[in-house]
Amino acid sequence: MLTVHLVVSVGWIGAVLAYLALGVAATTTGNGEVVRAAWVGMALTGWFVIVPLAVAAFVTGVVMSLGTPWGLLRHYWVIFALVLTGVSVLVLVLHMPTVSAQAELAQRLGDAEVSHLGGDLLHPSVGLLVLLVITVLNVFKPRGTTSLGQRALQRRRRVAGASAAPSR
Repeated sequence: MLTVHLVVSVGWIGAVLAYLALGVAATTTGNGEVVRAAWVGMALTGWFVIVPLAVAAFVTGVVMSLGTPWGLLRHYWVIFALVLTGVSVLVLVLHMPTVSAQAELAQRLGDAEVSHLGGDLLHPSVGLLVLLVITVLNVFKPRGTTSLGQRALQRRRRVAGASAAPSR
């Protein structure tokens, strides 16, 4: 599960970078064909790569946390990463219909009009920043257990202490 989670999470970051590159191309060019192609590429990349990877990262993260000592609700960093990932997936899914509408508009407009559409830089830039924060949390695992995590730790210590006690 860890391997799958790492692959889809790193893939999500890479796909966001590709989306951002398309947004930069659409923003910085005056060429209508490039703008049109960029919006179509952003829609395709978003729906067929970024959304599936984002959902997979969320699901595998939850499944993985349930099977590890970190748990889903035992450490603040896990909760924070879960919330950030969930919000990111929600914003992504809510934003993609706008991207699709822009891609359809770009296909209907002539080269002169489409060149004024620009690109999408805000969403992928903020999304990339959030994904990097989540990555840092998952790599460095800052200290801090929740009350649920503290109780679980105390139970493990009691069980370990009981099993280490000499038998009579």
